[in-house]
Amino acid sequence: MRGAFAAGHRLHTVSIVVPPYPPPRYTADEPEVSAWLRRGDEPPDYDAFGLVQYHYLANQQATDGDYGLYRVEISPKGGGPGPHFHRGMSEAFFVLSGTLSLYNGTEWVDGHVNDFLYVPPGGIHGFRNEADEPASILILFAPGAPREHYFEGLAQLGELTDEERREWFIKNDNHFVE
Repeated sequence: MRGAFAAGHRLHTVSIVVPPYPPPRYTADEPEVSAWLRRGDEPPDYDAFGLVQYHYLANQQATDGDYGLYRVEISPKGGGPGPHFHRGMSEAFFVLSGTLSLYNGTEWVDGHVNDFLYVPPGGIHGFRNEADEPASILILFAPGAPREHYFEGLAQLGELTDEERREWFIKNDNHFVE
């Protein structure tokens, strides 16, 4: 593909390799009204003992499996999962406020406002709030998975046997590493 741009009065041609767009998924002749808005001041969809609040911005059902987007608010010293990986989805983190410890596969690093961490399928990662202040993040899973089932199920882990807990994590595509 060749592109052109003007610099002063001269026209420069630049070769740009652009990956192809995905094939069309919407094939009707006319567009449709299908957008929806979720207000930022809506209460959380799930509150885990006041330590972590989950806002299900766009779950698997809402995006037809394309992705899942969640806003997660973690209280001061609210913890989080240790090193783990997913086999079927990527995960991305964007820090909205506070400081969040992020494990990038080799070390824990502090993530600050506007920091972003991308984790492809199979990538070891973790996150936790160790700070004395709350933290808020966006988490994106692609493709979408029923993560709200996972988030809400964490509260029942203490009631499971070790074997049931291991199976529950595998069923929810969470594979912890030591």
